Amino acid sequence: MKLLATASALCLGFACCSAMANGPTEKDAVAMVERGAAFIKAKGKIEMMKRLQARDQAFAQGALHIDLRDVKTGIVLAHPYNPSIVGLDLTDVPDANGKKYRRAIIELATAKGKGWVDYQYKDPATGKIEQKSTYILLVDGVVLEAGIYKQ
Repeated sequence: MKLLATASALCLGFACCSAMANGPTEKDAVAMVERGAAFIKAKGKIEMMKRLQARDQAFAQGALHIDLRDVKTGIVLAHPYNPSIVGLDLTDVPDANGKKYRRAIIELATAKGKGWVDYQYKDPATGKIEQKSTYILLVDGVVLEAGIYKQ
């Protein structure tokens, strides 16, 4: 059984990587967030935070990754690549065009529980400010977020 689970995980990993060869898609972002939501429902928020901190490949695949935000406080609970923002409330820090997109994320999560938020953000691959779209999902008081750069 354990061998079957390992083989399945490897196949999923290869499928995700090959599908994202040209960059992650909206479908990839939604799938990763839903995988994260299922994980939180099964194992809890604390375990998810540990997995993100460890850069578990199920939730952190370079440009596509999940981060967690507390829906009530706006505080970043976990980020696999930028631990310096963990513990901070960046809700009212605007993007390059002045949009308070993190506030928009919290408002969308509170109002509808899921959806997309568009904003401008520096793409680490290009070093340029690019259009980014983030899929969010509210689960157990936290907002799971996975964004993609639009090209």
